[in-house]
Amino acid sequence: MQGFFSSPQRNLAHSASLMMAGAGMLLTGIAGAYVVDGLLVLPLVVVAHGLTILGPTSIKLGYVLRLIAQRQMRQPGWEAACVAA
Repeated sequence: MQGFFSSPQRNLAHSASLMMAGAGMLLTGIAGAYVVDGLLVLPLVVVAHGLTILGPTSIKLGYVLRLIAQRQMRQPGWEAACVAA
């Protein structure tokens, strides 16, 4: 796993996609769980409520990954890690 997280540029790209996916899950979950819940069957309402939990979790994980990438970019010689990876 060290090799996968060694490139700060890759970490930034993954963090952005993870945060965007989390935002999409959160908005979909809110819409399904609270806006159109009367039109959905019970299993879909349960899934929508699950998305309201998984969405913010993905946003938080993406943010932590972004902080890790920014920390890696503060270290001297981080460009060499991007070329090697």
